[in-house]
Amino acid sequence: MRTLSCTVGLLLSVSIYCCIAMPQGVKQMSPVSCCFEFFTGRVPSKQIVSVMETHSSCGAKAFVVTTAKRRKICVGHYVNWAQEAFKKQNVIEG
Repeated sequence: MRTLSCTVGLLLSVSIYCCIAMPQGVKQMSPVSCCFEFFTGRVPSKQIVSVMETHSSCGAKAFVVTTAKRRKICVGHYVNWAQEAFKKQNVIEG
């Protein structure tokens, strides 16, 4: 009976650990933000808070531009103003 209790307790502990660890592992493996629709206009540089590249596993290379109003906008990787904003941000930070 004691062996059965220990075995059940061990299995329960492992199951709980897996349930806690699994979402964190999946979160790290999956792309944080991929773009599927792209903004075709221009965001004024004064309104840009940050510019990030999409994850390398995303289907399309793009930038995610965050505005002063906390809006996240997808912009194609080839768009000149987005490239310049990204370079400017990385020169200041780097």
